[in-house]
Amino acid sequence: MTSENPGIPRPDGSPARGVSFPRENARTRRFTLGAPRAFTVAPDGSRVVFLRSSSGTDPVSGLWVLDLTDGAAERVAADPGVLLGGAAERLSPRERARRERSRESGAGIVEYATDAAVELAAFALSGRLFTAELRAGTARQLPARGPVIDPRPSPDGRHVAYVSGGALRVTGADGEGDRALAEPEPGHAATVTYGLAEHVAAESMARHRGFWWSPESDRLLVARVDDAPVRRWWIADPAHPDREPTKVAYPAAGTANADVRLFVLGLDGSRVEVAWDRARLPYLARVHWSADGAPLLLVQSRDQRSQSYLAVNPEDGSTRMVHAEDDAEWLELFPGVPCWSPSGKLVRIVDEGGARVLAWGERPLTGAQLHVRAVLDVTEEDILVAASAGAAAAGPEVGEVHVYRVNELGVERLSREPGVHSAVRAGGVTVLVSATLDRPGARVQVLRAGKQVATVASYAQRPGLTPRVTLAEGGTRRIPCAVLLPREYKAADGPLPVLLDPYGGPHGQRVQRAQGVFLTSQWFADQGFAVIVADGRGTPGRSPAWEKAIKNDLTVTLDDQVDALHSLAATGEYPLDLGRVAIRGSSYGGYLAAMAALRRPDVFHAAVAVAPVTDLRLYDTHYEERYLGDPARSPQTYRHNSLVWDDGLVEAAGPHRPMLIVHGLADDNVVVAHSLRLSSALLAEGRPHEVLPLSGVTHLMGQEQVAENLLLLQVDFLKRSLGL
Repeated sequence: MTSENPGIPRPDGSPARGVSFPRENARTRRFTLGAPRAFTVAPDGSRVVFLRSSSGTDPVSGLWVLDLTDGAAERVAADPGVLLGGAAERLSPRERARRERSRESGAGIVEYATDAAVELAAFALSGRLFTAELRAGTARQLPARGPVIDPRPSPDGRHVAYVSGGALRVTGADGEGDRALAEPEPGHAATVTYGLAEHVAAESMARHRGFWWSPESDRLLVARVDDAPVRRWWIADPAHPDREPTKVAYPAAGTANADVRLFVLGLDGSRVEVAWDRARLPYLARVHWSADGAPLLLVQSRDQRSQSYLAVNPEDGSTRMVHAEDDAEWLELFPGVPCWSPSGKLVRIVDEGGARVLAWGERPLTGAQLHVRAVLDVTEEDILVAASAGAAAAGPEVGEVHVYRVNELGVERLSREPGVHSAVRAGGVTVLVSATLDRPGARVQVLRAGKQVATVASYAQRPGLTPRVTLAEGGTRRIPCAVLLPREYKAADGPLPVLLDPYGGPHGQRVQRAQGVFLTSQWFADQGFAVIVADGRGTPGRSPAWEKAIKNDLTVTLDDQVDALHSLAATGEYPLDLGRVAIRGSSYGGYLAAMAALRRPDVFHAAVAVAPVTDLRLYDTHYEERYLGDPARSPQTYRHNSLVWDDGLVEAAGPHRPMLIVHGLADDNVVVAHSLRLSSALLAEGRPHEVLPLSGVTHLMGQEQVAENLLLLQVDFLKRSLGL
């Protein structure tokens, strides 16, 4: 006779018996642990390198290799448990901040870099420097000045550069000759770093790096960041009054940014500053250095309406204009560009003729049929891109993202099944990662000449529920929507209370044809709700005009939530009880939820706002000024878009609706002042509400117990507030 341990997942990956979805969702990091990620393909097509943890509940990732020359066999290249001898991982404050900016909740090897041949990988573990010989399958620690951050091998594999103590250091791949190439000048150690991205670059530009090797491996481009001009904020934890508050440099809207300069540093000790008009174009948004051309910079004006592509002469630091762009609203930044093609032409993504197109030199290679989102690879034959359906597409393809080959002869779709796809390619090998509504997680196929030669196994745990999703378009603006009903719902059960579950803002697409994005929404539906997820104006993936319709007025994102709700109800196809409507959201979604309760109480009857932005003057420069401009020049714009101001609530209507406000006290992105100011303003007007402060919790909210209980508390609040 055997018994089943309810705390251990079954061998087939399904959840353990008797374990609730909130617990499993938290334990598995939303069912992402154990899934392979961060793929690199060797240029000779012989192997694929990736990260993966050992199970669906193990947060510690190791470095793996799929050897395509040996029967497509997988092997471990670096095991954190072995390398650390079983010791617990310890992270420096700077490394914790880096992971917070990149939303990294895992442990172990969470990032790695390789040489050009993908023979040598470098990574940091517990602030120590390690390398792995990927062909041989051996890993070792190198002597280094710790704590080590962001180690990267030179293209020839002979050196490893890394950051430590604000200095950019280089050591031999053999562990010999460690030295500093650049370090904070005397008297500036507290404010200057070499080789790291500043706050707004990492948080709002998606630039997480601060140094780049030359293709010849003899020098590097290195960012020097001085955050002395940036205001200091203090992040305290009242639950631990014995601990000193943490001082952070936070560039709030309208205040000073860090001073960012760029240097060419030679291994021979040479040092040349790169010159450009930093007064007019202060943002260093992108850096690219390959054998296909000179070092390439993308620099932006502070209002992000102008940007220049600059080629750098590494000998004297001078720059020449390659291309310049202007936009009446703002210029978006994209993954994978700018870069050079092997023929020396500039590859970029540009908004042209109302469409987002791929440009090769001065020639657009795509039109309004595609909305190009990222460049994945560039070769002499073609350019690999990720794109969604454009305005002129044959059909809307709601929530889909596909992979395409593009060249002068035309466009070819590589991904076939409806879903969300991405890819990595080199050496004639493509790793295609595909998520669909029909299966949990993502399938990873390894293709050669379009034919599957291998798959990469996922150890992710399968969720114990399958979302019941209907994708639709709502209203005259054809707002992308997803509707989820309880899995056991029958038409005879009648109308259901409604829960809107949006993100609803820039860079956050929630309506995707992928099962994993709807798991939590389905769990809420199974608690007795009809759940609606809507991507209104401002969300990505549709058209430049759709994204930029929020310029100077973020409140249109709330209008679209209301329009989606009412248009879906008007069809009569969904059992929506408009007399019981709630909304929940986090970050921008938290802002949207709080605004819904305050400004549209005629529609919404309860709201859960997690880490909401409430006073828009308190968020960072690059993000907030992109949409609303300079608060000193447009204070009324900021006031209208904020939920609270110096004189209390802004444009709040009656009657009052119940609101649950949740915020991590250690959040250094959306600081807890946002929620405290909202609570004070609500109290001043006699509006009852609930506040849940989370001690030691950041914006990521990655703690297992917090993530689990937060779902349960939200359901309890929503049911109480709607009288269920």
